[in-house]
Amino acid sequence: MDADEVRVVVVDDVRDAAEILAFSLALDGYKTATARDGYEALAVIEEVQPHCVLLDIDMPGIDGLEVSRKLRERYGAEMVLIAVTGWGHADQRISADFAHFDHYLRKPVDPKVMRRMLPPIGG
Repeated sequence: MDADEVRVVVVDDVRDAAEILAFSLALDGYKTATARDGYEALAVIEEVQPHCVLLDIDMPGIDGLEVSRKLRERYGAEMVLIAVTGWGHADQRISADFAHFDHYLRKPVDPKVMRRMLPPIGG
């Protein structure tokens, strides 16, 4: 792996959403991978060892909250975890469960806001 590359995994059960976001990040110079559910996300993350994970919350099987707990147990604070969800700030489900995340983005994702949360390329 190139020492300057910044690896990002995009996890979303809506394939087009994951691929479009990953493509946008790749155009910016990030090395990207995608996953469509929590189980696949854990496998891809193990393989890719990303610097950052953009993680959808509402997914079938293992949801994003459970994936975030597993990632923190395994990797600690090694990677930046960004929750990506349609839930609003007033939603009762947004609580201490989000403590495993470094950042929170509401769908649709504002690319300018997201890029400020990502690890810098070459840094």
